[in-house]
Amino acid sequence: MILKRAFDVCFALTGIVLLMPVFILIALLIRIDSRGGVFYIQRRVGRNGIDFNLFKFRTMYVHADRIGLLTIGYHDYRITPTGYWLRKYKLDELPQLFNILIGHMSFVGPRPEVRKYVEMYTAHQQRVLSIKPGITDRASILYFNENEILAGAEDPEKLYINEIIPSKIQQNLDYIDKHDMWVDIKIICQTLKRLISK
Repeated sequence: MILKRAFDVCFALTGIVLLMPVFILIALLIRIDSRGGVFYIQRRVGRNGIDFNLFKFRTMYVHADRIGLLTIGYHDYRITPTGYWLRKYKLDELPQLFNILIGHMSFVGPRPEVRKYVEMYTAHQQRVLSIKPGITDRASILYFNENEILAGAEDPEKLYINEIIPSKIQQNLDYIDKHDMWVDIKIICQTLKRLISK
């Protein structure tokens, strides 16, 4: 646990310093592109069921989340032009490096969900909340094109609740039962490979 935290802090801090020019460029593009702030802050459920503020670069028009929590495809009309590219290459997730520094998240762990869907978890599934959420996990790699999958569904939310969430949780429960730093490094490398291939 101590080794994992040291790894997280070291690489999160390094990433923030090295990527600061990218952060500034993205911030400028977002401000030029549409009205509203640079960051989007959303309440997510973290370890032990405790809510925290998850940071992302804003990719939608202001108040778009009032229409629905799920993003349906990359061409969802609520997504800004800059937001399209940020989402496509997962660059909107970069501010979560600050979540890692604060201690709410880790590089690898179950992706944090919103309270609405967590309240649907069974007692068995709630074990996924026993560890810190992460920026990436096996489920993120498996469902890398989740937005497009949802876009092709007749009822996206029904698909998400009945099929995608249970599948993701099972992946993460398997991770909880057997993980170490080498497993984490492997997942990080697989994620980077997936991003590069994108």
